[in-house]
Parts: sequence; C-alpha cells; structure tokens
Amino acid sequence: MSLLEIENLSLNIGSTPILKDIDLTLAQGEVMGLVGESGSGKSMTALTVMQLLPDAAKASGKVRFDGTDILRASEDQMCRLRGDDIGMVFQEPMTALNPVKTIGEQVSEGIRWHTRVSRAEAEERTRRILGRVGLPAAKFPLSRYPHELSGGQRQRVVIAIACALNPKLLIADEPTTALDVVLQAQILDLLRDLVAENRMALLLISHDLAVVTEMADRITILRHGEVMEAGETAPILSAQSHPYTRQLARASMHVPARHPLPSPLWGGSARSAGVGVSSVSVPPPRPTLSTDPPHKGEGNAVPLLCVENLTRDYPGRRLSLFRRAAPTRAVDDVSFSMRPGQSVALVGRSGCGKSTLARMILALDRPTSGAIHLLGKELTGKPEAELKPARRNMQVVFQDPYGSFDPRHSVERLVAEPLHVLEKQPSGAERRELVARALHEVGLQPSDMGKYPHEFSGGQRQRLSIARAIITRPRLVVADEPVSALDVSIRAQILDLFADLNQRLGIAYLFITHDLTVARAITDDVMVMHEGRIVERGRTGEVLDNPQSEAAKALVSATPDLRRAIARRLQEQG
Repeated sequence: MSLLEIENLSLNIGSTPILKDIDLTLAQGEVMGLVGESGSGKSMTALTVMQLLPDAAKASGKVRFDGTDILRASEDQMCRLRGDDIGMVFQEPMTALNPVKTIGEQVSEGIRWHTRVSRAEAEERTRRILGRVGLPAAKFPLSRYPHELSGGQRQRVVIAIACALNPKLLIADEPTTALDVVLQAQILDLLRDLVAENRMALLLISHDLAVVTEMADRITILRHGEVMEAGETAPILSAQSHPYTRQLARASMHVPARHPLPSPLWGGSARSAGVGVSSVSVPPPRPTLSTDPPHKGEGNAVPLLCVENLTRDYPGRRLSLFRRAAPTRAVDDVSFSMRPGQSVALVGRSGCGKSTLARMILALDRPTSGAIHLLGKELTGKPEAELKPARRNMQVVFQDPYGSFDPRHSVERLVAEPLHVLEKQPSGAERRELVARALHEVGLQPSDMGKYPHEFSGGQRQRLSIARAIITRPRLVVADEPVSALDVSIRAQILDLFADLNQRLGIAYLFITHDLTVARAITDDVMVMHEGRIVERGRTGEVLDNPQSEAAKALVSATPDLRRAIARRLQEQG
C-alpha cells in the first residue's frame, strides 16, 4: 500500500485552473522527483498535500495519506499531521525561519507541541537532531539566530525542524536552489541518509534534472498543471520519448552560441593561480556591432577593469563591552584584470568573498586596501559625485529581480533608473525611446512600459533587470547569480540573451555564480575563489576539465551532471 496516493487531483484558485487530474503515488522509503518549469504546479501540489492553500482555492479528487483523506481533514487533524507525520522543507530558509527566535527555540517548538515533553527534554532532542544535520551544539549553540548562520546552515535548521519527529513523509521544495554545489551535495546526502535511516518517503520538488536523477527512484514531470510523463527516473530521462521531457533535458545542457576569445585573459600560462596582474599577451577585445559612442574608437592599451591587491576586513564580533574578536578578512589580496568584451566567471563556495568583491568593484563598499581602476581611472576612495562616469560604464544584475524592483513603480520608471548618471539626462520622448530600445533588446515589448513587476514571470523580470542594466550602454555588467533561481528553460533563454548582448553590444561580464554549468556555458575565463583568495584562474574549459586547486576540484566533483547521472542509474539498474 502506498503512503501517499493522489488521484485525479484538480485545483482552481478562483476561476483559474492550477492543477488538472494529477495522479501520483509514493511508497514508504521511496524518493519521488516532481519536476517542471516555474508555474507548472509543483509547489501547489505540495501545498495541497499540506493543506496550506489560499482561501480562494478549491480542490477536487483524492489525496490520501496513510489512510487519511487529506482533502476532507479538519484543520485540527492537519495540525497533528504537519510536523509529526508530514514535514516540509521550503525553498528559502531565511523566510521559513523566524528572525527573532533562536534556532533552538524554533526546532524545539514543534517537538514540545506534538509530544508535550518538558522543555529540558525538548532541548535535548533539539541538540540531537541539530547534531544529526551537521550543526553540533559545541559549534552552533541553540542560542544562535538565523542571521548568524550561512545559507547552507540555515537550510540544515529547516531540515532539522521538518525531521525532528521522524515524519513518514518529507516534502522538499527546491531545497538546494540557492546553495553552492558543495553545500548542495551535502544537503542531498543528508536527505538521502534520512530517507534510508527512517524509511521516510521523500517528495523532492526541483527544476534541476541532474539533481533529481541523482536522488529520485521515480519521476513525475508537470507542465501547466498536468502530468506529461511519469515512471522510473533513469529510463524516462534516457529515452526522452515525450517532447516536453526532451525539451527540459536539452535546456538543462544548453550552451549558448558564442565566439570565445582566442587566448587567455591574463596572458602567459592559462592556469596561473594566486595573485598579481598579468602584463603580457593581452587578447584584443571581441568586435562589437554596436555603433553607440561609448564603444567606439578605444584601443587595447588600457584594461577595462583592473583590480590590484584588493583586501576587505570586517570587524570581529563584540565579545564584551571593551573586547572584540579578531577581524574577518572577506577578500584577501585579490588582483586581476579584464579587457573589453570579456566574459569572466567568478566561482566559489558560499561565503568565499565573491559578492564582497563585486560590491567593491561596483563602488558599493570600500576596500580596506588595494585599488580598482575602470578604463584607467581609479575608483577607490572617490566621493559619490566623482563616480558618475563609472556608474554609467558599470551596471549590475541581481539574483532576485523581484527584490531589486520597487513594486509600486512602473516598468518605464524602473528601467529608466540608471539614466540619472548620464551627463545630460534625457526626458520626455527621448527617455521613453531609450526605455523602449532597452526592452526591445531583451525581447520585451515597448507596450510593457506601463506594466508593474508583479505582472511578469520570473524570467521576464530578469529580462527587465538586464534592460535596466544595459540602458546606459555600460562597458561592464556584474551579474550576481543571475539565473540561479530560474528553471532550466528560462535559464537557457537568459543565457542566450547574455551571449547575444555580448556579441552585439560588446558588453563585458563578470558572472558571479556557484553553478559551474553556467560558467562553462557563458564565459571565456574563470576565477576560482576560496576563503577570500583567487586560487585558480584560466580558460573556463581548461579549469573545469582539469582543476588543479583543491577548491576547484571540490566544486567540479560536487556539480551534478545529467548525462553521467543517467548513465550511473541505468548501470545500477542493470
């Protein structure tokens, strides 16, 4: 008998159909992968099982859990099931945790509510489960707050809360999306161990086919709220008999058409490590088809960006009124240079200093020491008024486009924001023309100018972010995890867009990412960062195919590969 049985499940929110005749079964000790693009109905299927639906939702069909008809269960019954028999790990741990409660309080809360044990017993169980998920009390006291933990550590707390009472079913909704590949591998190993030890059923929701292939016994593929294909994972993804399955698989391995530069970024050896700016054998910039003035008539003598011996220290934690811990060095003596049209990946684990380095390059944070030059002009220590030319030539695309927009502003106002850095600020018809051109260049319509961010999908919002970044015709765009939260099909479209803008406008990119497949797909060169230092650098393919540093080897070995995962699973099944 199956632990979870879903038959002909349909769901409407108001008059909008969300799910249509979903069938799914999950046995004890089994892992099921629920796959599809954003908006396919994956999370709504999970929320139906948890009965955490909005007020306007109406569900029909059957959802049975261990004999209980969930669709007809009272709220009191569901409160007893949630946490005790069914646990859920949400995608974003920081929003799933209460920022004003300690991690000990948040884990023990469910234990005390369901078991009625004493506070002391609940704390002891909390210590055990946090230790089980890799957060021993000796290093991670129960008195810590979520903001004092890294992203991976917060996700472990969420898993501890979900698994504190050894539930029969664990639902994990994109549990590793925002994590670097090493942390992702650790979290997946943890989930695999919990399933094996407790005979727990796991419903793994993901848009990453490689992760699902590594983890899941069976797979269900959704599109627009309907099941496209279901069965054993490896045979389904190997045969790719359904067109939509084939589309997802191709998007997962998509590489944009590009014309990489013919020689190494830093000159000399393509595998130089450590620090120091190379001064020999600099390749010419990629030709650009743009006729805009900022991109014309510039020679190769001056690098686009030059970072010299950059260091950033942060004060240590306050230990008492008069004493602090030793300062934390986030960036440690980093040097590199970029030429016009280059596309460079900065990869590394969470907390290695990537975003701190990016903020200093963007003049949003001041270095402790070192210098930054953009087109030969030093940015370090300059007042804001003198940074306007640099702001024009350097823009940013953030990881979360929705969080970077004011939801009260129209698209026209949002995309036009950077125009204030121009010496002569356009107004009226000229301003609207520039916004329309930027929207057209990223595949949107001028008619979208009157809309608001909530009216767009995730991929469209990221296109709006890119339009805002290119409207001033910058020479350099810093892209901080620009596709990590997107499903594979939209990710492929955005990567194609980045490559196209690189070719047509000659824009150079500094891609900050933990996803090596993105680095391989879109960049000419790569820098591997570890504990604040650049430990390896060179041509992207050479570094990722034959890593030399331990940090690069760890990233490469932890990165899921769809083809290898399918082959391994098929071999295991004989």
